[in-house]
Amino acid sequence: MKAVISMLFAASVMVACNTQSDKQEALLKSQQKTIDSMRVAMEKQAIIDSMNALQAQRKEAEKWEEIEKNEATNHTQAVSSAPAVAAAAPAKKKWSHTAKGAVVGAGTGAITGAIINKKRVEGALIGTVIGAGVGAGTGAIVDHSVKKRKQQ
Repeated sequence: MKAVISMLFAASVMVACNTQSDKQEALLKSQQKTIDSMRVAMEKQAIIDSMNALQAQRKEAEKWEEIEKNEATNHTQAVSSAPAVAAAAPAKKKWSHTAKGAVVGAGTGAITGAIINKKRVEGALIGTVIGAGVGAGTGAIVDHSVKKRKQQ
């Protein structure tokens, strides 16, 4: 009888320990998933931040170009002795669909590549190149159809 009780006790201790280790393993897995998702979110945010920084630099460069054009125009008007007719400011050149498609495709490809590939940076680079190519191709098709519509 004592042998049966001691065997039952030993079995219940083993089951309790096994259940505890299973719970601990499940907890570690869920923590790792959370950490991985946070890494992906941080990498996405880093890509978004770099794209925003590039856009801000481009806007700053355009602003300085506009200031330089205005200064050159003002200087020319002040130097000339005859009254000058104010020249209309040139219309701001818009982005083509090809350029827009390339930028959007590069951003989307970078994010997708970073998510899919285990080597995040490598995946982002490959995704950027592929996305830019696909986006530029799609934009070129749109540009071509717009050009056809304008001709008709």
